[in-house]
Amino acid sequence: MLNPDQFMDIKLLHKQGHSIRQITKATGFSRNTIRNVLRQKLPTPFQTPERPSKLDPFKDYIATRYRDAGLTATRILEEIKPQGFTGSIIILRRFLQPLKASITAQKKATVRFETAPGHQAQADWAYCGRFADATGRQVSVYAFVMVLAYSRMTWVSFTTSMDLPTLIAAHQEAFAFFGGIPQEILYDNMKQVRLSRDRWNPLFVDFATRYGFAPKTHRPFRPRTKGKVERAVHYLKRSFLAGRSFADLAELNAQARHWLDHVANVRVHGTTAERPIDLFAQEKLQAPPDGPPYRVVPLLQRKVDNEGFVRFQRSRYSVPPQHCGKTVAIELREDQIFIRCADLIIAEHQSASRPGSCVADKAHLQELWKRSTLPTDAPLPSWQIRFDQAVVATPLSVYEKAVA
Repeated sequence: MLNPDQFMDIKLLHKQGHSIRQITKATGFSRNTIRNVLRQKLPTPFQTPERPSKLDPFKDYIATRYRDAGLTATRILEEIKPQGFTGSIIILRRFLQPLKASITAQKKATVRFETAPGHQAQADWAYCGRFADATGRQVSVYAFVMVLAYSRMTWVSFTTSMDLPTLIAAHQEAFAFFGGIPQEILYDNMKQVRLSRDRWNPLFVDFATRYGFAPKTHRPFRPRTKGKVERAVHYLKRSFLAGRSFADLAELNAQARHWLDHVANVRVHGTTAERPIDLFAQEKLQAPPDGPPYRVVPLLQRKVDNEGFVRFQRSRYSVPPQHCGKTVAIELREDQIFIRCADLIIAEHQSASRPGSCVADKAHLQELWKRSTLPTDAPLPSWQIRFDQAVVATPLSVYEKAVA
């Protein structure tokens, strides 16, 4: 095999007018070699001759195990050694390297899926950090982001919880902002929406049915299928949150609304090359349902302790003492706490102003005190002690002798 310099020397000699015989004498190569070089426009690249590898009999097995189970080179080596492999882990890793790169590229490959106006929205939560509230307690802040897939019109609201009532309230705010509801909404596999692979959250399905949209979730381990909302989350953090400070949650949401109206929804989108607010005019959203807004009131089960209190959100609330030891349901409505036993509300309290509080009704405490002072009808003990053994009396003379 000639190297590039030898190839170019032969080409140059021929270009200078030398014959094949003269080039043969000058270079020492055979006439056939000279003729082959003169027929080629470029030198033939050097190819390492293929040599048999100790890994050859196991390559199909290795590729299958790596694709199906994602095993490491160490694990695969443990499996193929009993099958007769005598090579080192180095050649195994060298074989896996291009296979790993191919699978990684395949996972990242995503076909952009565009939907018709009004057909789909994508929604997601974004964690935004922990901050001290008015009492000094550290609380987590989350951003709920919803993007209309066709126009890229975006809604954002910030909360301190991701529970189901908060999720539903965030949807209602988004629907009010958009002035309508898309036909379907795409989520990740959050527990508020889907409890398991084969089971939806019945409360969320009831909400979706009431508002007339179909909830969808992306395939497991394929979050890139909801890339529109993920890009919106990145843009939110980069364009709005970075470098800003806020007095409280109310100011954070107020500034976010200003940012939506004056930045996010009026800039030229990088993918559509149009402003979301302009494409939004083409969205064909469904009208919101008639009637009062949908509300979720979760009931939490608690057991009343011996002092007549139940624990809820790190505080204690009193109940009538006759319910000690019973299991009750706690219902939170705005800032009011309702405690139920069966279908009867047995106590109402204002929500505690700070964690660790003890919220008590005076009537409950008075009743508890009365019950604690009442005589009990407890039976006398069924056992007894009889002092019928003889009492030993020591004569006084014994002590007088001891003193003398």
